[in-house]
Formats: sequence, structure tokens, C-alpha cells
Amino acid sequence: MRIGELAAVAAVSTRAVRHYHRIGLLPEPARQPNGYREYGLRDAVELARVRRLTELGLSLDEVRDVLADDAGKDLAEILTELDADLARQEETIRRRRARLRDLLAQADADGGLPPEAPVSPALAALFADFDRAAAHLPGPEPASLALDRRLLALLDTSAPASGDRLGRLAEAFTADPGTTRRAYALYRRLDDLADAAPDDPRVEGTARELLALLPTDLAVGDGPADGPDNGFLDAVYADFSPAQAAVLRRVISLLKERTP
Repeated sequence: MRIGELAAVAAVSTRAVRHYHRIGLLPEPARQPNGYREYGLRDAVELARVRRLTELGLSLDEVRDVLADDAGKDLAEILTELDADLARQEETIRRRRARLRDLLAQADADGGLPPEAPVSPALAALFADFDRAAAHLPGPEPASLALDRRLLALLDTSAPASGDRLGRLAEAFTADPGTTRRAYALYRRLDDLADAAPDDPRVEGTARELLALLPTDLAVGDGPADGPDNGFLDAVYADFSPAQAAVLRRVISLLKERTP
């Protein structure tokens, strides 16, 4: 048989046969005087077995290990490991599908998903309440709120340890419509500080208003945005104006003062 005939018998491509030759998975017969390689039935049987093993999910390295053992006594062990790996993949897929179902249900309930989606249910609830509040307030969404939404989505993703704090924050800001409106108005005041100096007298009042909205048990010292010399915090401050960053610094300072 020529290589094309061999490939056809095993239902693989000639490219795959040549690749198996290059990596030493399938013996390569010597060329005949006419320049062609001739394959026998044994080659076809071996190639068909390679195909069956790869269809089970074995890697080519694992297939090589199986083929190297004529008795095949390593195959059962490899298949057991493969089965366990597939079980883990199934569990991962099950969790992902459950998360997708939650997101689709959230989209149906809220008339869509926030631009930052997917986020945790607690954060999604906070964003949805802000959206509902915005629907009854004049003007566009405050720029500082849009920036804060992106920051919260980042923390929601990169800091699992902060999940409880984000949940408590969401509950505090959405405790009732009045609280949500106060928070929304506070973001507007932050927008008003966009061109102000860091020592603007409005900084202190805005910081204390923001502190009043935060849960009383919210502490600093155990999260990615805590600590005096923190590159993450520096990056956050850089995205706000000097006066807005001063508000955030003052809030953190006030939180430290009330932390036991």
C-alpha cells in the first residue's frame, strides 16, 4: 500500500501519517527502488489503533506509552486516569452551564445584562439597582459611577477573598430606593470634583458622605486595595482626578480610624 491507501484504510489524513512518522509514533518503512514507501497490513493495524486511542482522548505521548507495551498492561491505568480527567471536565462543564443559566435568568429578569457582565449575583443586583435609579433621574450616568462599576467588576473577579465585602457593599447601597438615590447623587458630586484641586473643601464632606453609606463593619487591611504602599491603589487613584482620588484616600483613612 502507498501512504494514501494506508491513510484511507485507517480513515486518517496522509498529513497525520507523516506527523506520526516524524514523532516516532509509527514506524516509517524504507523507500523502495521506485522512490515510494510500501506499507503492509501490520502498519494499517497499528495506525488504526493509534486512531482509536486518540479518539478516546489519549494524548500522542500516552498513545506512544501504550504502543510501547506489547502486553498492553499500561492501557488500563491510562484509561482510568483519562476517565477521571473526563469526570473533572464534566463537573467543570456542569458548573459553567449552571452559571450560564443564572446569567440568562438574570438577563430575562432585568431586561439584559450590565456591560460589565458576567459578575457575581450580589454585584449584578447592585448594578441593576443603580440602573433602575438612573431611569428615574435626569442626565447621563455619572462618569465616576461608570469607572467605579469597572473597578468593582475587577475586584469581583480578581479578589475572591473580597467577595463578602462586595456583597455587604451591594446590600448597603441597595438597602432601599432612598439609599440608592443618595449613592447615585454622591457619584454626581464626585463628577463635580473632576476639575477641582485635591484640597477643595468639598473633598472632606464628600468623603464623609461616602463613608456614611458604607457598612459599619467594613474594615481595611485584608484586601487587594488595602495598605499604604499599594500599586493597585496607585493605579486606581490614577484613573480619577486629583480631587476624586483625594476623596478615596480620605475614605480609606476614615475607615482605618474606625477599624478596631
